[in-house]
Amino acid sequence: MPGGDLSRLRVALTAFFALDGFVFAGWVVRIPDIKEQTGASASALGLALLGVSAGAVITMTLTGRLCRRFGSHPVTVVCAVLLSLSVALPPLTHSAPALGAVLLVFGMAYGGINVAFNSAAVDLVAALRRPVMPSFHAAFSLGGMVGAGLGGLVAGSLSPTRHLLGLTVTGLFVTAVAGPTLLRQRPPQPPDTARPEDAAPHRLGTRSRGLVTVFGLIALCTAYGEGALADWGALHLEQDLGAHPGVAAAGYSCFALAMTVGRISGTTLLERLGRVRTVVAGGATASAGMLLGSLAPSVWAALLGFAVTGLGLANLFPVAVERAGALAGPGGVAVASTLGYGGMLLGPPAIGFMADWFSLPTALTSVAVLAAIASAIAYGARRATAGRL
Repeated sequence: MPGGDLSRLRVALTAFFALDGFVFAGWVVRIPDIKEQTGASASALGLALLGVSAGAVITMTLTGRLCRRFGSHPVTVVCAVLLSLSVALPPLTHSAPALGAVLLVFGMAYGGINVAFNSAAVDLVAALRRPVMPSFHAAFSLGGMVGAGLGGLVAGSLSPTRHLLGLTVTGLFVTAVAGPTLLRQRPPQPPDTARPEDAAPHRLGTRSRGLVTVFGLIALCTAYGEGALADWGALHLEQDLGAHPGVAAAGYSCFALAMTVGRISGTTLLERLGRVRTVVAGGATASAGMLLGSLAPSVWAALLGFAVTGLGLANLFPVAVERAGALAGPGGVAVASTLGYGGMLLGPPAIGFMADWFSLPTALTSVAVLAAIASAIAYGARRATAGRL
């Protein structure tokens, strides 16, 4: 495939990654308004929100098969349309069960597009012969930050219905602009590994399945930290360190911004250090950062710890998903994404239980423990993953 086509394909995929983060963050900032509109209790809202998780996990496995059959490019475009349409549905509900039903659809589209565009990105990374996967995930992070910031700005002036309908229009517009590039071009293949579409290495031996699981566990350890800090970071700063609510709210922003910066610079880092060293060093850095963030006696030291954690974790998930996809195609992406998403779901409730048993600062050290485990997994499996990590 000519270099110009690869460049256009990279731009189009980057747009879909950014759109995914933008739409999801825009929905998240309106959850309080949707709760008030539906009259749901906290527990009923929690059950309704599980619809997103359930839909995503169910669809991730199925999407790997759809990508093998129809191709990752068409599946990405279809899921982008479904994601854009379904984000407008929550404001139309007036009960928790109805909300849960539409969030199930939203979650299915969200899980589907994550597997599809990551699968497409894996093929492009191989064709470019450069470790550019972090740049796609940086676009997702940037889209999320813009979506959350814009959502916060318009929350006081726009109803949830108008705001989320605006997300629908934006999503359909981006899909209309970027989608034709994906639909016109087949996934690229590196010249030395080019193979028919149906000859992809999906018939894996026991060793290869084990390696995919290894990559999935690294993704899980990373996403656990993201979920934990998103839900508990601000409470730790305010409750345990006496931070002003505005400063406490900046805790996750420090983490997210640092993660975005880390992903923007991820390609350069991977080219200089290689994947194994990047993952090992990233896990160790995140572990040290989270120990500071959870145990520091001052707010500013904790914020620094959150930022260091974000830098450390930044490239672990992109590398894990890309390596799983390179080894096992869309099915590998599905496995790694499902385990990673499972870690994001596991983090917040696990922190809550440990906070009840011990304390919140102690519970947050589990993020440091899992980051260290991710580093240890990568180091311990470096020989088995030679040429693959």
